[in-house]
Amino acid sequence: MGGVYWAVSAMSLLRQLDDEQRRDDIIEWILRCRDPKTSGGFGPNVGHDADLVATHYALLVLCMFDALERLPHRGGVVAFIAGLQQADGSFASDAWGEVDVRFAYCALSSLTILDALDQIDVDACVDWILRCMNYEGSFGPVPRAESHAAYVFCAVQALALVDALEAVDVDRLGWWLCERQTPSGGFNGRPEKAPDVCYSWWILSALVTLDRAHWIDMEKLADFIALAQDQEDGGIADRPGDVPDVFHTFFGLAGLSLMRKADLAPIHCVYALPLEVVHRMHLPVILSMYERG
Repeated sequence: MGGVYWAVSAMSLLRQLDDEQRRDDIIEWILRCRDPKTSGGFGPNVGHDADLVATHYALLVLCMFDALERLPHRGGVVAFIAGLQQADGSFASDAWGEVDVRFAYCALSSLTILDALDQIDVDACVDWILRCMNYEGSFGPVPRAESHAAYVFCAVQALALVDALEAVDVDRLGWWLCERQTPSGGFNGRPEKAPDVCYSWWILSALVTLDRAHWIDMEKLADFIALAQDQEDGGIADRPGDVPDVFHTFFGLAGLSLMRKADLAPIHCVYALPLEVVHRMHLPVILSMYERG
């Protein structure tokens, strides 16, 4: 399901999502991934157990195809997601109980799309996310875990979805994120790690939400992404010289879209959907910290 989301989103940013037959085939496949053992969750592939991430991806793709009405039982999807909230406010990924901040973001985003945030304890979820904050203002996957930029994206955008960003020290977190830019122009996810194209999305989108994107060198970041593109097949790799894949191709395009550094459709920094889709669906407006204050 993740592969489908990355590919469909990349095609959408490239303004190439116009094959009706392919659209119908993908929608039918997604609906076949629904797990009959749950009230409405989706698995990563046909016959797989449902989990929260796959369910979120399924909803995002259906949004891009303007096909949410194809959900056989929207209330069942809501019940599946709400049923994964734990007593401490966190969310598990599936029936086996793994918990981290990714699943909080997936739950809040999915329920915002389905207009069903009232089915969970939002305050408890916010409190749990804030317990994942570390001394440098950044976030780890769970409380008392090492800070990581991908989890910062999840925490920041989850808080943005429920209008709780005032609890974040924006300058401290913004500086930690900006320190992830390496001499190559690319971002790493943690101190002393190699840069990776995927952080062009995780970090830049969080900085846009925090209104601190002007603190980084966007020209160098765009150059890093461009150098990671394979000149023969067009795909984008994790870093220059490596083999491209659909995951990094999408996140590279998403970063370029945010920076307006290529002829791409604009993307929403919180929903990770094309802006046209967000506007068409009349999803709630989410303001950056600049727009708030």
